[in-house]
Amino acid sequence: MIPTPLQAWELLTSYNQGEFHQKHGRIVGDVLRWYTQELGYGSEADFWEAVGLLHDLDFEQWPEQHCVKEQELLRQRGVDERLIHAVASHGYQLTVDIPPEHEMEKVLYAVDELTGLIGAAAIMRPSKSVSDLEVKSVKKKYKDKKFAAGCSRQVIERGANMLGWDLNDLIGRTIQAMRASSAVD
Repeated sequence: MIPTPLQAWELLTSYNQGEFHQKHGRIVGDVLRWYTQELGYGSEADFWEAVGLLHDLDFEQWPEQHCVKEQELLRQRGVDERLIHAVASHGYQLTVDIPPEHEMEKVLYAVDELTGLIGAAAIMRPSKSVSDLEVKSVKKKYKDKKFAAGCSRQVIERGANMLGWDLNDLIGRTIQAMRASSAVD
C-alpha cells in the first residue's frame, strides 16, 4: 500500500502531536513535491510528498530509534517497501545503514536538515519570511556553526554531493521549494 498524502498526514499526526514535527513533515512533504516538477518526476508527486510527510514518523515518540522504529510501524500497516526504504534512508550514517539510492531519497537526505536551517535563517530576517531570502544570506548563517547548530552541515553537504549538485544550487532550489510551501509562514 502506498498512502496518499492525506493518508500520510493522518498517519503522521497519529504518532506526532507536536506542532513542530507536524509542520516539519508538511514542509518536507511540500518541498519533495516541488522537486518532482523540478526534476521531471511530476507523475510521482503524491508518492514523494507522502515520503516527506512520513520521514520522521517515529521521531517524536522514539527519538532513540529514529529511522528504525518507523520501518516497523509502516510494515505493520502494509506500506510499500519503496516508501519504507525512502523514509529510512534519510538516517543514513546517522541511525541506519540504508543508503539513499533513488534521486528522491537523495533529495530527502539533503533537504531534511537544510529546510530547518533555511527556516531558522528566514526567522532572523526583518520579514521573517523565505519570500525575500537569498542564497548568500543562508550561506552566511551556514558558515556560523553556532547558528541552527542542530542542523548538520555534514549531512547537507553529503546530500548535495550524492546529487552531484553544488551547495549553492541545493540551497537556491530548496529556498524556491519552501517559497511554494503552504506550511512555511
